[in-house]
Amino acid sequence: MNFNDLVKPEVLNQPVYVPGKPLNIVANEHGLDINSIDKLASNENSFGPSKRALKAMKSALENVHLYPDGSCEELKKTLSKKFNYEKNQIIIGNGSNEIIELLGHLFLKPGVDVIVGSYSFIVYRLVAKLFGANIIDVPMDNFKHDLGAMLASITSNTRIVFVASPNNPTGIANTESEIRNFIEKMPDHILLCFDEAYAEYLENAPNLLPLINSGKKIICLRTFSKIYGLGGVRIGYAYGHNDLISLLERVRQPFNVNSLAQIGAIESLKDEKHVQFCRSENFKEKRRLVEELNRLGKEVWVGDANFLFIKVGDGQKVFKELQTRGVIVRPLNNYELPQFIRVTIGNFRQNNKFLDAMEDI
Repeated sequence: MNFNDLVKPEVLNQPVYVPGKPLNIVANEHGLDINSIDKLASNENSFGPSKRALKAMKSALENVHLYPDGSCEELKKTLSKKFNYEKNQIIIGNGSNEIIELLGHLFLKPGVDVIVGSYSFIVYRLVAKLFGANIIDVPMDNFKHDLGAMLASITSNTRIVFVASPNNPTGIANTESEIRNFIEKMPDHILLCFDEAYAEYLENAPNLLPLINSGKKIICLRTFSKIYGLGGVRIGYAYGHNDLISLLERVRQPFNVNSLAQIGAIESLKDEKHVQFCRSENFKEKRRLVEELNRLGKEVWVGDANFLFIKVGDGQKVFKELQTRGVIVRPLNNYELPQFIRVTIGNFRQNNKFLDAMEDI
């Protein structure tokens, strides 16, 4: 008898998330100097984290023998002050991905439905499948969530509707009026999980806190992995009704967020100047990249985040060709988008290298 005979049968059919290729592997495969490679595959902030956050994390290294603050009290206090949440409306996660899994522990089981957009973040599906829930895939409208169609797909079996705005991997955001209209019409037995991973790149992100406070069943996800540049230490959070947050706390592992991540997040929130700089540079470089890619005859969905969604014909081939030139992007075969690639908007030098490589290809 082997391990496969002992585990739950559904685990054997569980897909495995495939991350972007690490720099060292690409360097070894193509005989490149690791320092010459630019990773534009995972929507990381090319400017890195706030210097203020880095300094604070380095200072905290001498205390890593101590367990972290298990309740993340100081971080919750900082978030409350900055965004007007109540502390009991916040849960902190090991990245926002962990919170998606915690929602699965609370709400998902065989026989219930999860509604997702056809080209939405793959982790929603992975979590739904892990807990045995049915996945209801709703076609998108020009790569944006079709909230009317999602509303029409809700049944008595539906438990969670996942909506990301801007959406990953397509980058397109729904308008605030579209989102509010959906919320006003959604039945009382479902939870809207509204993923705001890229909200800081929007000029005016929707504010759903008043609707949460009015009793609407909404949880909003945020992350420090994108504009705050802390992807390597894994930290995110969610805000929602305090009754929902207290339930999530019941299924959260103790000490799920390390001390360096907490300290980095706190200082990042205080450094608004760094956030504004990153947002401004992203907007400027996005406009330049789109113009140059259009000149090369490529169709680009501009979107509202820190990446571009580009139709290139054979996405896997372009991905491989770019790798040989020291540029890593994201092919989208696993999203059933084989003609497309997703490219992080980097800094000026990185973007020039990408454009030169695209022109060469």
